[in-house]
Amino acid sequence: MSVATARATASDPSLSEDRFPPVTAIAMASLALIVAGGIYLSSHIPEHVPLGPPIALLAASALLLVGNLVSLARVKGFAWNRFFEVAKWSLLAYALIAGIIEYAFLQNHLRGGTLVILTLSLVVFAVHVPTLIGFTVARFYEPEPIAASARDTDGHV
Repeated sequence: MSVATARATASDPSLSEDRFPPVTAIAMASLALIVAGGIYLSSHIPEHVPLGPPIALLAASALLLVGNLVSLARVKGFAWNRFFEVAKWSLLAYALIAGIIEYAFLQNHLRGGTLVILTLSLVVFAVHVPTLIGFTVARFYEPEPIAASARDTDGHV
């Protein structure tokens, strides 16, 4: 437990580590499924690719993503402002990365079901990683107390 978490837990027991869902573990499992599906597809290209296994892996990964987002949305007292402040820029970066990878797929003449599965896998990747980054930052965020000198005569900042 970090010093910040220990202080927060001592002042408010509802802020313990146990109050967070296992966002990181679920995200890692989801990303592992995406990677496994990508490896499976890559091992069969350029021949015919049986799409059943990668579709199942993508569906499982997408379900984990949705479950992760729903469980995170139910956390009370979470630092949502900090989460979105960090996650939006991460999302921009990972959307750019996913776009570059998609461009490489198109330049390599991927078509049909294989392209659809890889594109959807990139979407899961580009959403889950920023969610993880935003969660990690917001989880340990502690707002600074407002100093008395920062207030004006009416008590406003």
